[in-house]
Amino acid sequence: MPADLAVIGLGHHGLPLARAATSAGIDTVGYDTDPRAVAELAAGRSPVDGSLTAAEIRRMLSAGFRPATDPAELGRVRTAVICAPTPPGPDGALDLGAVTDAARALAARLRPHTTVILESPVPPGTTEGPLRALLETGSGLRAGRDFHLAYSPGRLDPGSRVHGGAHGFAVTPKVIGGLTPACTEAAAAFYGRLTDKVVRARGPREAETVKLLETNFRHVNIALVNEMAVLCHELGVDLWDVIRCAETKPYGFQAFRPGPGVGGHGVPVDTVAGHRPLRLVELAGQVNERMPQYVVQRCATLLNEHGKSARGARVLLLGVTYKPDLADRQASPADEIARRLMDLGAAVSYHDPYVPDWRVRDLPVPRADSLYEAAAHADLTILLQHHRTYDLQGLAVKAQLLLDTRGATPAGAAHRL
Repeated sequence: MPADLAVIGLGHHGLPLARAATSAGIDTVGYDTDPRAVAELAAGRSPVDGSLTAAEIRRMLSAGFRPATDPAELGRVRTAVICAPTPPGPDGALDLGAVTDAARALAARLRPHTTVILESPVPPGTTEGPLRALLETGSGLRAGRDFHLAYSPGRLDPGSRVHGGAHGFAVTPKVIGGLTPACTEAAAAFYGRLTDKVVRARGPREAETVKLLETNFRHVNIALVNEMAVLCHELGVDLWDVIRCAETKPYGFQAFRPGPGVGGHGVPVDTVAGHRPLRLVELAGQVNERMPQYVVQRCATLLNEHGKSARGARVLLLGVTYKPDLADRQASPADEIARRLMDLGAAVSYHDPYVPDWRVRDLPVPRADSLYEAAAHADLTILLQHHRTYDLQGLAVKAQLLLDTRGATPAGAAHRL
């Protein structure tokens, strides 16, 4: 059955796009190579990462959304958006394997006049370089003449209570860079059905670099406040109060907050093949990567100050996902913190309403059923992620010793990062 849109890759990014399109009345098919994930979606069940609820999936299905594993569906659409994951590889560079597979599957069935848009985070030059070559070679068509090709950086904020869901597309401007002016306008016509504002970049390289800048901006600023957290602790200064005051400045400042590490899918890119590295981003990465170790050092010091050793201590970790109120654990610092605590001889357990099972070093980590009881029993409780179901004031009363890495507890109720 023909459709207006194919979303290729039904992960944390592709599914919300499919939801927004379906809500806008666009006939949408979702293609993914994972048959189990597609079957779960077709049955109306929430994805593992929790990016959408089961109720949202069911509404999409009732509105005509069709999840599929048959690549033949890709040859029956007017617009195809590639949302394949690009996780960091062993060398730290983005792994474009899933994008390559998606491009080959699409190329074999690509029809003239189709608009192809890449949304996956990629190094600048990918759209008009490797992606274009794969599509042209596999289809026999020419980009910019026989089909439209463009790049648009994804700007979703998973789990956001302000811009989440389908409404996030309406209020978030969409940047588009096409191979030709006609390609840009074709992509703009599609996104104009989802968002109130379309921003046209000069070309795909500029649009790709927008994503690079936005991601690196986040990591550099988080690194700054992480270093400030260490400094302020040494000075006896309440950094959280400093940030509260600083963010009242109406210009020239944007508030970022420290934490136990930087998780998520937005991988900072400090170098592009063949070009000099971005030294500031490289340094920021080093700072952020040290935060789990710093958290564990703080834990050992706190335990020691209260007459306890890290060896044999009962440590409860609260929230092991990378964002609040989401099940996604992509690059969460909780894993490294747990490993380091175990290396010190601590007995680690956890509580997270979104994570029923958690393994570290292929061993199951005990899960606490009763939060307050577990906190009262633990020598040290560490808040790693602030899920909205946590009553932090009540938790601070029950816990023997509480380290808050998110600055979410009431002032004076816990030790803060």
